[in-house]
Amino acid sequence: MNRHILFPLLCWEFVMDILLQGLVLLVAGMGIVFLFLMLLVFVMNHSSKLVVRFNHILPDDEPKKKPRVVAAKADDTAIAISIAVAMAQSR
Repeated sequence: MNRHILFPLLCWEFVMDILLQGLVLLVAGMGIVFLFLMLLVFVMNHSSKLVVRFNHILPDDEPKKKPRVVAAKADDTAIAISIAVAMAQSR
């Protein structure tokens, strides 16, 4: 047969082989990432239980409480006067 007649057929098989390899690589990559994330979740859950169990060896320091600053109560009449002045200036 003539080589030019078979070229589109050979090209189609080549494209299908490349697409199949890409699909296999996609599934393998997603599977590896999924397994890694599952392993990460498993390790994080069990390490949190392990930290709670051995927390008595190196306990955390108690957080220092900041002194609360009590804001001075504003006089309602001063607020009312400032609102009245602002409204009068805007008119």
